[in-house]
Amino acid sequence: MTEPQCIVVLCTCPEGDAAGDIARALVEEGLAACVNRLPGVVSNFRWEGRVEEEREILLLIKSTPARLDDLSARIKALHPYELPEVVAVPVTGGLAGYLDWVRSSVAGASGS
Repeated sequence: MTEPQCIVVLCTCPEGDAAGDIARALVEEGLAACVNRLPGVVSNFRWEGRVEEEREILLLIKSTPARLDDLSARIKALHPYELPEVVAVPVTGGLAGYLDWVRSSVAGASGS
């Protein structure tokens, strides 16, 4: 299988300013073409031996595999969680013009 040209990265953030700050930084720094913020997410998860439930904001981050390492490092640096969710999902299809826009939006920052 060939490497996807685009990815969507999932990242949950606590309610508050963190999600907006991360989204803006990723786009401004050329690590993401677009970040959607989906409020009202309720997450159940196991952390340090307990089952937790938190209200969060889900970020849908559009980028490329070439930017994933830098994008992940930047999220880790900006995120208030000790271990933030960073899960990359390959994009296997879509509107060609949109996918071209995603690639060109992040390519200038990476030099690719």
